[in-house]
Amino acid sequence: MDRRKFLKNAVGGSLALAAARMSGISLAQDETNSPAASKLILPNAVSPNLSSPKIRGVNLGAWLVLESWMVPGLYRGTNAPDEYSLCLDLGDQAKSRLDQHRETFITADDFRWIRERGLNAVRLPVGYWALEAPKPYVTSSQFIDFALEQCQQNGLKLLLDLHGAPGSQNGWDHSGRSGPINWPKDPQNIAETLRILESFAQKYGQHPALLGIELLNEPSPTMSLPILQSFYQEAYARLRKQLDPKVAVVFHDSFRAFAWENFMQAPAFDNVILDTHLYQCFSDEDKGRTAQAQLEFALNRKQTLDRMQREELPTIVGEWSLSLPNQAMKGLSPLQTTSVTRAYADTQLLNYEGTHGWFFWSYKLEHNSEWNFRHCVERGWLPDNFAV
Repeated sequence: MDRRKFLKNAVGGSLALAAARMSGISLAQDETNSPAASKLILPNAVSPNLSSPKIRGVNLGAWLVLESWMVPGLYRGTNAPDEYSLCLDLGDQAKSRLDQHRETFITADDFRWIRERGLNAVRLPVGYWALEAPKPYVTSSQFIDFALEQCQQNGLKLLLDLHGAPGSQNGWDHSGRSGPINWPKDPQNIAETLRILESFAQKYGQHPALLGIELLNEPSPTMSLPILQSFYQEAYARLRKQLDPKVAVVFHDSFRAFAWENFMQAPAFDNVILDTHLYQCFSDEDKGRTAQAQLEFALNRKQTLDRMQREELPTIVGEWSLSLPNQAMKGLSPLQTTSVTRAYADTQLLNYEGTHGWFFWSYKLEHNSEWNFRHCVERGWLPDNFAV
C-alpha cells in the first residue's frame, strides 16, 4: 500500500518569505483554487480554543515503533519490510536486538537536549504490542515508563500515540505490518484496540507527565467514517473514566480535514484535540510544484487550519517535516536550496503557532536529512530555541 496515494489530498512565499518571517504576515486563499495568493491576513497568535500552554514538540519516531527507512541499520541482514517481519526473521534474537536499539537510540541526554531547545512535549508512537506482545513482537513497556520519567524530570509532557493497531489501520509499515487494511473489517480488531487503549489509560492515565492519549495514528481515509467515528466515541467513553481530567483525548483526522464538524464537542466531550498531519513531498501534485509554489502552498494552508479550529476542535499538527521533493530544488544553487528549506520551516512555524501546537517528525534518524529534527536545528534550518 503506497502512503503517497493517501496523502495526495491531505489537508492543504516565495524565496522572499524572509519578509513574512520578520512581519508575521501570511497569504490566504481557497486551496481548491489557483495557488496564487488572494489576500493578506495576520496569523493568530494562539488557538481560539487554547486553554493550556502551546504544545511545541517532536515525535520520538523509530524508537518503539520501527520504520526501516529511519533506522536501516537495525534491519541490516534481513529483507523485512516492517517490524512484524523483522521480529519474525530474527526469532529468538529479536528481543536482544530491539532492546539494544531502544536503550541507545533515545537516552536521558536526548530528553535534556529537547528541553534545552525550549520544547515542552514529545509524541511517543507505540504499537498495540507495547504492553502485551503477541508473537513475534517484543514488548516496550519499560521504555514507555522511562520516557514518562524523563519527561517529568525535564518538565516535558508526553502524548502517547497508538501508532499501530491489530490488523493494521492503514496498511503501512509504521502500523507494525504493511499490507491489507484489516483493522476495520473485523470487529474483534476494534474490540482489542479498545481494550489496549484502556490498558494504557489504566497504567498511565494519572501520570503527571502525560499530556494525552492519541487513539489511532493515521487511520486510512478509505475506511468507513461511521466505523471510525463510533470507535473514537467508544474509546473516549472508556478512557475518560481512567484519565486525569487534564489529560487530553486526541484523535487523527484520517486525512479528512473537514469531516469532524459537531463531532465530540463540549460539554458532552471534554478536553478533546484533533490531530492533522501535513506533508508536501509524497503526491504527484507535490512533485509538480516549483520551490516558490511549494512555499506559497505551505503558507496558504493556514486557512484550512483556521477553519478546522473554528468549525471543529482545538487542532494540533502532530506530524510535519522540512522534506520537499527533489524536483522542487532543481536548478537552484546550494544557497537558494538552503533559503527554500529555511523559508519552508518558517512558513510552517508561522502557521502552526496559530494552532493548539505541533510535533515535528521526527526527533532523530540514523542519517541526516530534512526529517531529522536535531540535524535541522544544527544546520540552522530551524531555530535553536523555541521558547522565545
